[in-house]
Formats: sequence, C-alpha cells, structure tokens
Amino acid sequence: MLLTRTVGQQNSFLSITMHIRMYMWYDRHIQGSIKLIIFLLVAVFYVTFLCRESQTAYELNKVKAESSGVVHLQPQTGSKLKPPIPKLDSVELPGINNVITTFNPVYEYSEEIHAAIEKELKQRNLHLREVCERYQLQFVYPPNPREFFISHGHSLIWCNVFKAASSTWLYYFNILGGYNVKFLQQIVYQPLELARKRFPRPELPELLESLPYLLSFLFVRDPFERIVSGYRNKLEDCKNSYYKSLAKRIIKRFRKHPIAGRTKKCPTFQEFVQYLIEQHKQGKPFDEHWAPIYSFCTPCSIEFNIIGKLETFARDSEFIIREAGLEYLLLDKLPKNKLSRIGNLAKGGKTNILMKIYLSEINRTTFDQLLNIYRWDFELFDYDFKKYYDYIIPDVVEDAKNATLKPTMDVKNYTATKM
Repeated sequence: MLLTRTVGQQNSFLSITMHIRMYMWYDRHIQGSIKLIIFLLVAVFYVTFLCRESQTAYELNKVKAESSGVVHLQPQTGSKLKPPIPKLDSVELPGINNVITTFNPVYEYSEEIHAAIEKELKQRNLHLREVCERYQLQFVYPPNPREFFISHGHSLIWCNVFKAASSTWLYYFNILGGYNVKFLQQIVYQPLELARKRFPRPELPELLESLPYLLSFLFVRDPFERIVSGYRNKLEDCKNSYYKSLAKRIIKRFRKHPIAGRTKKCPTFQEFVQYLIEQHKQGKPFDEHWAPIYSFCTPCSIEFNIIGKLETFARDSEFIIREAGLEYLLLDKLPKNKLSRIGNLAKGGKTNILMKIYLSEINRTTFDQLLNIYRWDFELFDYDFKKYYDYIIPDVVEDAKNATLKPTMDVKNYTATKM
C-alpha cells in the first residue's frame, strides 16, 4: 500500500515536471515569435515611411517643375536617368534683402528666402554665360570630367574645386555614399579617397548624358585667395610629405640668395608665384589645389545649374540640399568645428589681413603675370582684382590702380593634375 502511494506520488511529480518544462518551452518559443513579429512590423513601417518620403519628394519636385512651365522630357527606355532639371534662368522670382541662412537654422526657412537665393544664383549663371560668350571660352576649354562626382541615386553632380571649402562637400558625398557620420568623424583616411570608392571618376559620355537630368553645381572662391590658401596649406611649412619634393624643386629653380629662419627649406610666396608663372608659360599642368577653375571644372562648356560661392557657402549649400530633397540626410550633419571654420572664411576678416601680407611680397610686374593666369576666373565669377593693387609692392601703384588690364593669357588647354 505504501509502495503504491510512493509510486503514485512520483508519477504525479514527473507529470507536473513535464508540464512545467513544456510550458517553459512554449513560453520561450512564443516570446521569440512575438519578438520576430514586432521586428517585422517595425521593418515594414520603416520601409513604408521611406517610400512615402521618396514619393513626397518626387511630387514636390514635380509640382515645382510644372509651376515653372518646364516640360519634362521622358528618359530613354531602360535609362536610369531622371527627367531634366530646369535651369535657374527659366523662372523669374522676386528677391529680398539681407538674406541670412545657416546650416544650424535659428529661423524658419521660407519660400521668400528660397526665392531670393534663387534669384541671385540666376544672376551668377547669366553673368558667367555672358563672359563665356564674350571670349568664346566654351571652344577653348572642352569638358574635363576628371574632378566630377555623380550620384544618380541622389540626383546630384558636383565638380570639386579644391581650396573652395571642398572638404565639406566631400563630407556630404561620403554620407550620400553610405558612410556612417560617426565613422567619418573618427577616420584617418582621406575624405577624397573614401568618396572615390563610392563615386569613381566619370568618363565624359556618362557626364554629358547625366547633366540634363541631375542637379549640377560647383563652388568657387576669389582666385588669389585660393592661391594663398593652397600655398599655406601645402608649401609654406613643408609639413606635407607629398609636396616636399615640389618645395625643393621650387627653391632650386627660383631662390637666388640663402634665406635664414623657417623659410630656409620651404619656398616663399614670391618663389611659389614665380613657379606658377613659369608653369603657365611652358603650358605645363597645374596642381589641383591652384589650378584655374576655367580649365579645371570647365564651366563654359559644362552648364551648371548652380554656382555657389565661398562667401555665401552655408546659404548656397542649404539651397542645394533643399533643392535636391536631401534635408533628412545632410542638414545639421556637419561637425561644429567645420561650421565654425566655414563661418570664419565667409566673414573674411582674417583672410584680408593674410592677403595683404602675402601679396606684399610681389611687385606689379609679377602681379600682372599672375593675374593673366587667373583673369578668366576673376571675370567668370565676378571677383574684383583691382583691390589687390593696394597690397603689392608700391612701384607705380597709382598707374596700377587706374589701369584696365586686358587679358593677354596664352589660352592653352591644359588639364589640372597632381604633380
């Protein structure tokens, strides 16, 4: 009797244990299934959200184009290209004074601000076209696709002008290329090297085929500011290992007397300018950091939608980002140190002081020879070169101020490459 009870109790205990184990097994699987279902629902929601965002952006662009009276051409069958981007000069828009914009907005971006910026950009394009036609530069400098970046997925074409805040748009294109923002802020790789992995140098047929369908732009800067910036960054202190050999060649060729101090092993600005003048006379290629934009991005043979300027860099960049519908990807993504540096460059106070210091090393004759190299850039992008006559060595300064220098450059078609 006792044995029977004991066996019965054991069977009951085993039965309860089995039920508990089965419950735990079902519970684990149910929890796993619930988690999987939640994950799938979140994924479906996210994909739906992205599709709606893309559709909204497409509809907005479509409405803008239709309101401007532009008829979109249908791309060829099988083509990945989008309908053509309307040119800025196809619409007449009102403007406002004292437009202020920033990458870290403290205002509400409005249609009025957008229209004012668009009007100014239109004037830049019209001015450039007039200068191109006046000197027939479109026939002298054929398209040079080497420094272009094409993002078909984001409808953008950009020509990278070095020393015109190019690092900022390299940063943006790396984001468009799929690199994580935190990764980009921590990497030791060159931004250009990373960007070219995602956006290889295009061939000319690809560039010409894409231009009518994508938003194309470049940024420019006062030509002599670019020269000074390139010199200070690459040659002044001889810190850049790549340019040390170039520094030695410049010194060997142009230094007539020994110099003491930190410039002993590095070229002076005057020696650098003499080097540029000789390179140009001999028709040799220029380094990308000081190559003239007219031969580098060839804006007379490539009809850009937007010409941005360093002086209005933040404002123009925001306009481009909004026109391309990339606010969610690019706005407010710049590190604070980049924002601060862009703001300082745009103000120009320190830049003016530096320009006086460096240009005071050269005389009128040398200045005129340098101007003949970069004269087209001054005219194309509406920069004033006459103000610099106050900075150079004052030999016949009064005559220089009143002079109207006529272009005497030898219009040779050279392509900027690394040396």
